[in-house]
Amino acid sequence: MEVLIMAGQLILGLSILVGLHELGHLLAAKAFGMRVEQYFIGFPPKIWSTKRGETEYGVGAIPLGGFVKISGMIDESLDTEQMKAEPKPYEFRAKPAWQRLIVMLGGIIVNVIVGIMIFVFMTYKNGNTYIAAEDAKYGIVAGKLAQEIGLRTGDKIVKINGKPYERFNDITSTDVLLGTNSYYTIERNGQQEDIYIPNNLVDKLADRKSAGEFIDIAQPFKVGELVPDQPAAKAGLREGDVITSVNGKPIRFYHEFVESVKPYPNKPLTLGINRNGQSLTLNVTTTETGTIGFYPKGLLKYTTQEYTFGEALVVGTERAFQVVFDNIKGFGKIFRGEVSASKALSGPIGIAQNLFGGIWVWDRFWTVTGLLSMALAFMNALPIPALDGGHATILMYEIVSGRKPSDRFLEAAQRVGMVILLGLMAFAIFNDVFKAVF
Repeated sequence: MEVLIMAGQLILGLSILVGLHELGHLLAAKAFGMRVEQYFIGFPPKIWSTKRGETEYGVGAIPLGGFVKISGMIDESLDTEQMKAEPKPYEFRAKPAWQRLIVMLGGIIVNVIVGIMIFVFMTYKNGNTYIAAEDAKYGIVAGKLAQEIGLRTGDKIVKINGKPYERFNDITSTDVLLGTNSYYTIERNGQQEDIYIPNNLVDKLADRKSAGEFIDIAQPFKVGELVPDQPAAKAGLREGDVITSVNGKPIRFYHEFVESVKPYPNKPLTLGINRNGQSLTLNVTTTETGTIGFYPKGLLKYTTQEYTFGEALVVGTERAFQVVFDNIKGFGKIFRGEVSASKALSGPIGIAQNLFGGIWVWDRFWTVTGLLSMALAFMNALPIPALDGGHATILMYEIVSGRKPSDRFLEAAQRVGMVILLGLMAFAIFNDVFKAVF
């Protein structure tokens, strides 16, 4: 079921984004009097189509993209027969370069607008809930990767890059992890010291096997929602219970509970419980994965910052463009050799697993869709032949130089671009499968 939910979210999200992206090209082309022959969401073979006027609208069986076919344009179809005849007034090639440039940028512009709208709406709807730095009074939980750079559980991070910070999640923000020569100032046993973050740390964090092995917050907790038919519910644990010990070992923080339970899959354990001031003992047997089946409810103070629509417009726009800046930083680290492409790049399988997840949560779905919309705009803007950015680069050359590249050059560039894109797609899918299996 989880696989179907992940696939469903991915297909719906990509269909929305690709459909709107191609709609941007279509509307711009029609606005300048160009003939649009086809508008498809998904790649062939064709599942369904209908013709309205001069345009065939349809859905393809492969839901990983889409296309708009504009008369007189050398595109992924590589239909060059029409290019041998004299340009007709309604063809792409017959229009001024500035109009063709707007048509090529239409999809990117729509994706940016959609991404901003989603981020603004989610910001206005949900605000920003976080634990303030001063409320993280018990310090951090240092995972394996954090310990490798010198952090320890119980450390209090007081500064980031020499400056005080506002929110606990600023510690693992992209500005820090994708930055260069970042460092934490920690307080340990009343003394302060600086802990430097290796520039290639994000390469290790990108490894699925290292997920959750960096920094978490030391969090007192009580039992939250119980998972039906799991050991906790069967043993009589109730929502609101406070677990005080496991097999006689005192427990205060959630990470201590996990460390006491996870190493003992399929084992009987004795839990000490505080229920409304009354001390109880429960016997429970863990699952095969070393869990008992409940969601913790943290007891630290959470702060919720709400926004007016005007404020959400500003904050949401900043969050949307932060996705683009993060992509630029990420590619910079790849080119500098600080991050391996095999860990940093994901195809459709990786996106479904790592971003959407196996539970359908609408807030998360729309947040991820907004993120993908901005990422799609960024990727399409790259000056690679066959991408919108490649076409736009050639058109800007034409506008500046006053010389139009030959059809032969455009055909060759399209072929090269398609080889590059197909190679990248094959690499991303193979990489997803390899990471999922190994």
